[in-house]
Amino acid sequence: MSRYFARVREALYHAFAHDVVNTAKAAAYSAVLMFFPALLVITTLVAQVEEGPSLMGETRAVLEQFVPPETLDLVQSSILTHQFHSGRVILSATLLSLFAGLGVMLSLMEGFRRAYRLPPESWTFWGRRARGLLLVFIVQVPLTLASLAIVFGHQIELWMIDNAVHDMKHVVIFFWRMVRWTVSGVAIVAVLTALYHFGTRRTEHWAWVVPGAIAGTIIWFPATLAYGWYVTSVANYTRIYGSFAAGIATLVWLYITSFSVLLGAELNGVLYWERQIQLAGERTEPELARASQ
Repeated sequence: MSRYFARVREALYHAFAHDVVNTAKAAAYSAVLMFFPALLVITTLVAQVEEGPSLMGETRAVLEQFVPPETLDLVQSSILTHQFHSGRVILSATLLSLFAGLGVMLSLMEGFRRAYRLPPESWTFWGRRARGLLLVFIVQVPLTLASLAIVFGHQIELWMIDNAVHDMKHVVIFFWRMVRWTVSGVAIVAVLTALYHFGTRRTEHWAWVVPGAIAGTIIWFPATLAYGWYVTSVANYTRIYGSFAAGIATLVWLYITSFSVLLGAELNGVLYWERQIQLAGERTEPELARASQ
């Protein structure tokens, strides 16, 4: 355990040496441009199904767990309570979210490159952008599974309660909620693992990037909860920023998210170079033995 914390401290040192602060800012700027158009597209598609109204309520309940209150109010007033039927609006929002999502991935990939200490020319110009666009679609799979588990989880929970023995209802609720949020947590780890695996030129085994994915998730969850408490109980962004409060609160939250992802990459970079040093030592020891003979 002490060795693991030593690697975490080393990762923090390299994070600031690699200018993770500004890289996270760039990723958060693109992410805030992606967040609202993507949410508009998702909620519009959800509203088309028969259970749309109830699913919209579930979507708001999910957002309450993570999104700052100012952002949630803006989403409630401008997106969740309105249905957009214009195909042109949906197409524009989709293209904008893809373009901004590409910007997020390019910023994160730059942070991954620095974490692994790779040269700037490790990707070609178009190769880097093709990989970034591919990552936008790759991360959608586990995120979709997590969203389905959360959004439909409450309805499944109610069905399980109605069909369970009365004395077992509390047990069913407890275990289903554990499964529901465990699936969401595993999905976040899966997203980060995919990002770390495909987002760097130094392709590593899946198991080698899991430590950074777990660390990034562990950092992100409490940081998000703490920020939500700060915005609700301490700060008053509306007094300072007025009508821009929702955008600023969202930007800070996305900055925390990007910073957590980049810290996980730095930990993977530290572990990678530790493995390389060990492999170099194993290769040189036989050579030294032959030279001594």
